[in-house]
Amino acid sequence: MKAFTALVHREFIEHRGAFLIGPLLLVAVLFGATILAFTVGRVDARFSGALFTVAPLRVYELGFLFFGLGWSLYMISVLFFYCADGFAADKRNNAMLFWKSMPVTDFKVLLSKLVAGITVLPGTVYAVALLSGLLLYGVAYVTMLINGTATVATLGSIVVIYGQVALAILVAIVCGLLWYLPMMALVGAVATAIGRWAIPISLLVPALVSTLEWVTLGGLHPFETHTWRFVEYRGALPATPYIESWSVSAESFNGVAFASDLIAHMDWTQVGIGAVFAIFVIYVASEYRRRVNDN
Repeated sequence: MKAFTALVHREFIEHRGAFLIGPLLLVAVLFGATILAFTVGRVDARFSGALFTVAPLRVYELGFLFFGLGWSLYMISVLFFYCADGFAADKRNNAMLFWKSMPVTDFKVLLSKLVAGITVLPGTVYAVALLSGLLLYGVAYVTMLINGTATVATLGSIVVIYGQVALAILVAIVCGLLWYLPMMALVGAVATAIGRWAIPISLLVPALVSTLEWVTLGGLHPFETHTWRFVEYRGALPATPYIESWSVSAESFNGVAFASDLIAHMDWTQVGIGAVFAIFVIYVASEYRRRVNDN
């Protein structure tokens, strides 16, 4: 267990630039630009404060939710590049012989990369998302102080909203990781064999299968097949009707209601099948890695 934990920690150390340092620098730049905008008069503090008095909770809810959405998209996109790079890193930097000398199987090494990709690395991005929410709150409240409209009640209400949105972001990230797990595992498995070009090759595989189905079974075109409809289905998270109903209402955002709605609309059978598929392709990749390096 200690060896596996060390392997996961290694992945964090090697990729902390994309999952921790880079996001922190981006937050620092955005926060610095915001402070500078107020300092040099690019933003009217009185107008901004007045805006927060009109609908302070809704403004903060939308701002924090958009931050959460942005960081979630960043995390998912970077994770695919991580799988393409991380699973081929040992072969590229000539560290393969070192890891072969360790009492760790190829399957455990590759599994540690996948585990790091769905736990530690997303956890750092989520922490940065929470930090973004705190900084957004700070800017909003200071603006209201400047305008003379800040109240203790508003402070308490925004703290509650922060917790609700933080819960929603966490559940959305977890569900997204589970939903896209087989895709990430496929990219990682392909990267074990061909390296960094794993992403385009992994996208080409379903296109080829869909084309083969079109040629053999017929249809309007290769993108109007059962295979392609399944790819489109697995390519997007399940819809959450709560967001649509909340966006046209005056109610405060409810993270518990959003989480319950998202969990209820998840196809957990597909999630289970995807998890089995992920373990299978990682095992196949580990066997390929073991046999190629033994030869």
